Amino acid sequence: MKRVLVIGAGITGLAAANRLVELNQTAANRIEVLLLEGSKRLGGIVRTEERDGFLLEHGPDSFLSEKPEVINLAARIGIKSRLAQTNPRYRRSFIVSKGRLCNVPKGFHLLAPSRLWPMITSDIFSWRGKARILLETVVPRRASNGDVDESLADFVRRRLGQEALERIAQPMVGGIYTADPKRLSLRATFPRFLEMESKHGSLIRALRRQREEGAEVSGARYSLFLSFDRGMQVLTDTLAARLPTDLVRTDSKALSIARTAKWHVRTSSGETITANAICITVPSYAAASLLRDFDSRLSSELDNIGYESTATVNLAYKRRDISHALDGFGFVVPAIERRAVIACTFSSIKFAGRAPEDHVLLRAFVGGALQSEFFALETQEILAPVKRDLNELLGITAEPLFTTLTKWQRSMPQYEVGHQARVDRIHDLSRRVRGLELAGNAYSGVGIPDCIRSGEQAAERIWGVLQSN
Repeated sequence: MKRVLVIGAGITGLAAANRLVELNQTAANRIEVLLLEGSKRLGGIVRTEERDGFLLEHGPDSFLSEKPEVINLAARIGIKSRLAQTNPRYRRSFIVSKGRLCNVPKGFHLLAPSRLWPMITSDIFSWRGKARILLETVVPRRASNGDVDESLADFVRRRLGQEALERIAQPMVGGIYTADPKRLSLRATFPRFLEMESKHGSLIRALRRQREEGAEVSGARYSLFLSFDRGMQVLTDTLAARLPTDLVRTDSKALSIARTAKWHVRTSSGETITANAICITVPSYAAASLLRDFDSRLSSELDNIGYESTATVNLAYKRRDISHALDGFGFVVPAIERRAVIACTFSSIKFAGRAPEDHVLLRAFVGGALQSEFFALETQEILAPVKRDLNELLGITAEPLFTTLTKWQRSMPQYEVGHQARVDRIHDLSRRVRGLELAGNAYSGVGIPDCIRSGEQAAERIWGVLQSN
């Protein structure tokens, strides 16, 4: 029986292994699947904890339903009924401006407005900044739009001005990619804005036209965010439970890869595993290390994808100790505000069942490309400024009932200018080699649906190769 070795048991590796098991169920020629994980647990950064009636998310807390991969997978593995929607009462968020929380202008779509009046009446921008945003409709489109990979900062500054970049684009995008907008590739992250400029000559005109045609273009589209009733780990736990225990090896890290007629993977447990095909789902820098002796060019390309580290802080409070109305899902913080916190989610407002009655669960974030120094600090050195920021911004008058700090070192890939061309080179090099697949959030999307899509497509390509031989 031919064997496929999946290296890494985060959400991507679990999705890949599960897809191979699914394909086996209807196959005449079955394939052995082996999942290798260097840590003691499966699921990677997807980690949910129940504590004193609170439901804590140490990693991602939700996903976007407009990408169908999670919902489709949940249906196949029997947990679609456990999907949880956001609270319909408070579907909005805030941006910190001059030390206080201001509403994100209605209809503001990450970088540009589809509605002008909410932007004009917003306290986030100065009148000079508002005037510059309105001038976007007369800014000429870039002649080399299809040829140059522009940074997000250059694009926003060129079309909407410096204030739009600093006050809304940087914190909104920073909440997704924890990136420096001066280095972030627009083409690899938000290509639809390039398409808007190319087709309509103006982002504002494009967004307003979509709204007039009935398309949903309002900001974050909060109704599209979903989770599971007992947190995101419901998904990874269910996937892990579907895999036969003899197909999973934890606490066994892949150390090196060699290839003769088959693949040979040396592990930290002292064995060498032989396989007909391998699917590598670990971060690209770890994949680079594994492949260094096998293909130095491929390894070099993988090594050139940068990563940033972040930390998640969960804080539990009694509701009476917070004076803010908490009438939204959270807030983001522009870097120019010079705060320790880069964003905060009101977890128990966003989803039901996250805190006991008359209590509140908050989830703050620190680190990323613009605050990398925070990650190196000790726990109390991080918690003190985080609590100070939350006290000032939310009117908190008491110490939290408890806090948890979870550090995710080199967890967020940086889609810098030139990223798409680099990924194309990586795919070209890797797919010249029979039975080698790379998958994960380093290549074509950082969200949970992107990871699932990446893992399942890699599994299907491997399956096709092995069945055709």
